[in-house]
Amino acid sequence: MSTAADETVFEATLTPHRSLNREGFRLVMTLCCVSAVISSVPFIMFGAWPVAGFYGLDILALFIAFKVNYRRARAEERVRLTYVELLLRKITHRGETAEWRFNPLWSRLSLDEDEDFGALRLTVVSGRQTVPIGEFLAPPQRRDLAKALGAALIKAKRGPDLT
Repeated sequence: MSTAADETVFEATLTPHRSLNREGFRLVMTLCCVSAVISSVPFIMFGAWPVAGFYGLDILALFIAFKVNYRRARAEERVRLTYVELLLRKITHRGETAEWRFNPLWSRLSLDEDEDFGALRLTVVSGRQTVPIGEFLAPPQRRDLAKALGAALIKAKRGPDLT
């Protein structure tokens, strides 16, 4: 039996933004490969064939950078707020999980902002414990998260509506 205290007030899953999907990745890599081949042909014809190898190394480096980027995109953060608990769960790109549980009555948000760069850092503070959240978000998204989670924390501190 679920009680009003167990009701979810706020829930979010945060993931890093990746603007390039698989088709875009294939297109970029294809264009880079074609460009490298076309650019290396004159060097091969003039006998400077090692230059073609360096073009190949550039393509390999680009491929590795994309793969590392996509692997790191597997990271996520989950935020769940009920009237009795604020749960933060961070899952790294390697699958390692770290979890923090806070009492919403003793928790608050701290948003560090810069006039030029916007919301730099968002943290949950409870007593002496400080946990950063949304580190991979862009400043406007971090500010939006702070507003939404802050409003939900206020609601959770008021308690469930029993009417």
